[in-house]
Amino acid sequence: MKTIGLIGGMSWESSKVYYKLINERVKELLGGTHSCKSIMISVDFNEIERLTFENKWDEIGEMMAACAQQLEQAGADIILLCTNTIHMVSDAITQSVTIPFLHIAEATGQEISSQKLKKVALLGTKFTMEKDFYTGILKKRYGLEVVIPREEDRQIVHDLIYNELVLGKFTTASKEKCKRIIGQLVIEGAEGVILGCTELPLLIPSQELDVPSFDTSKIHAYKGVEWALDG
Repeated sequence: MKTIGLIGGMSWESSKVYYKLINERVKELLGGTHSCKSIMISVDFNEIERLTFENKWDEIGEMMAACAQQLEQAGADIILLCTNTIHMVSDAITQSVTIPFLHIAEATGQEISSQKLKKVALLGTKFTMEKDFYTGILKKRYGLEVVIPREEDRQIVHDLIYNELVLGKFTTASKEKCKRIIGQLVIEGAEGVILGCTELPLLIPSQELDVPSFDTSKIHAYKGVEWALDG
């Protein structure tokens, strides 16, 4: 088994989900008392959040590069960044280490393609929905048509992520807002929905939706385990 390196803390709510997912998956595949060999570097999300809203992505990239280097030096064989939005600086990570980096949009694109879907909705922070670091991979490498909510609804999702979900607050009211937004995108032709924030699947159970939902954290974590076991 190879060792998975995790860059966490964005938020720690999502990091604990990643740790749980990768270990449950290893136990499922190998049985017995098996667990995943992993190393996590966790950052202070308050600092990342401040730099994000100040649009200081170069500084965030430097921080992520430093984390990646720490993981490589500690013996990690592959790196997973336990967040969607901060993949905006994934180039800073790949350029700073010699070990593989598994991009969350790559893992998600592979999973959607395996289900033969062509048009999918994307929910996440405004950065994830509006920038091309995420949608660009889905469109160019996997031929997917990606639809996002209208501007007003994008702001609703963005605000509830930063004001509620990253703080561990999950309310019925916020869930219903997201379900309404997803429902509108389905009316517009979406065949499935990407829950492109690591906390969103905690808010919106897949069984409450009328179309397939893609839990990016779970997909990403499982792909990491697949790599760790198969090399």
